[in-house]
Amino acid sequence: MWMVFSLLAALSAAIVVTLSKIGLKNVDPVLAFAVQAVLILLVSWGVVTWQGKLPDVSSIPRRDLLFLVAAGVVTCLSSLCSFQALKLGAASRAGVLDKVSLVFVVILAVVFLKEKLNWQLVLGALLMVGGAVLIALSQKAANN
Repeated sequence: MWMVFSLLAALSAAIVVTLSKIGLKNVDPVLAFAVQAVLILLVSWGVVTWQGKLPDVSSIPRRDLLFLVAAGVVTCLSSLCSFQALKLGAASRAGVLDKVSLVFVVILAVVFLKEKLNWQLVLGALLMVGGAVLIALSQKAANN
């Protein structure tokens, strides 16, 4: 089931990049991110409330909360950088190069989470980097 959710997340991310690129045409990237962030805030807390999990917030262990807050800060930085890249470059190139994060996930998972590497994981990561670099360095699209 995790694969289904991962693929849905990938599809959603692709749609976000496409819609954001269109929305950034005449809007500053920071302002555009702020608009989306407000909606993300409202929807996410709305779902928490709808599912009746609002009382559970107080039971989140302090250590876990610190990691979640740190991840939230980094998420904001990531989104701000992504919006700037989308504003300046073609979505097909900026959005793909952004996905080199998958390789960083593998590296960080091995170093910090002690996950094990195998040849398929290494080969897949190398292919992802190669593909992303190839796309990023491809000829400029006609409209950026």
